[in-house]
Amino acid sequence: MYLTDEKVVVLGAAGAIGSNLAQTLLASGTTSNVGMYDPFAKGLEGTAEELYHCGFPNANVTWSDDIGEALTGASYIISSGGAPRKEGMTREDLLRDNAQIAKQLGLDIKKYCPELKFGIIIFNPADITGLTALVHSGLEPSRIATLAALDSTRLQTKLSQHFNVLQSKVTGCRTYGGHGEQMAVFKGGIKIDGVSLEGVLNGQTANGIGMSAEEWADVQAHTRGGGARIIGLRGRSSFQSPAQQSVFMLRGVLGESYEWPSGAYVNTNGMNHIMMGMPATLSSDGIRYTMPEGTQDDLNALKESYEHVVALRDEVIGAGILPPLSEWGASNPHLA
Repeated sequence: MYLTDEKVVVLGAAGAIGSNLAQTLLASGTTSNVGMYDPFAKGLEGTAEELYHCGFPNANVTWSDDIGEALTGASYIISSGGAPRKEGMTREDLLRDNAQIAKQLGLDIKKYCPELKFGIIIFNPADITGLTALVHSGLEPSRIATLAALDSTRLQTKLSQHFNVLQSKVTGCRTYGGHGEQMAVFKGGIKIDGVSLEGVLNGQTANGIGMSAEEWADVQAHTRGGGARIIGLRGRSSFQSPAQQSVFMLRGVLGESYEWPSGAYVNTNGMNHIMMGMPATLSSDGIRYTMPEGTQDDLNALKESYEHVVALRDEVIGAGILPPLSEWGASNPHLA
């Protein structure tokens, strides 16, 4: 019934994303063994009670507000355990506080579950929190990834709404680079009901509907602001979609196909010592990325997004949360 019976630990499980994660892991048949951690013990117990009341068969659901107890024996972790983004905030506004949380997470992984098979970092700014957790964890770069799919699914959603087609009929939607307002929204490779977006922008139609350059620019802006829009509509940051996509990522590690971009540690092709959304494959070996392909405008946008993430990384180094690049190998020999 379940893909694995190995322990998957959800960090931040008393919150909206974390409680959705725990339920989705069981309801989707991903794991029968869910461990939960949150410093808010009362809320965490409430999450556990609700899961017990769901009556999932053969489920082993445990919880603890002690991080060592929670992480001991973990094969996988999914961490939503940072401060949430609120209305009017960018992902980058959370930078220092959540980077400090990510540093402690990395140190806790090194101490309590150094043989961790895979970790998925959700909390924002995910490129930096994932990178910080990786540096301090001592894990191989292939063993830590970040959630990067939501920008791509938001792009797919907006295009499906514009062309009035099912979301599944919009293919090839990809955003790469940083998971933030400076993300690179790629045009190359997108098709709407089999018609390339580039063709539509040159006068063709899809489902009888065209798109101007100005409308495409609006779609890109909408995609970059998709997270803020959810906050404006619901009064809180996204929780259903990050929980669902994170479980899909884990299922990719457990043997299923996962098609969306993931945040990977990148150190090649002039993009060095950074974590950002890339074309990636997930398997029992962890995450493997390739360099994106796109139009020249796409690649220029990727370079700009990379430079933005580098600036955030260097700010965290300046704050002493990450060591200087030359000292990363001392924290994590795999990064030497």
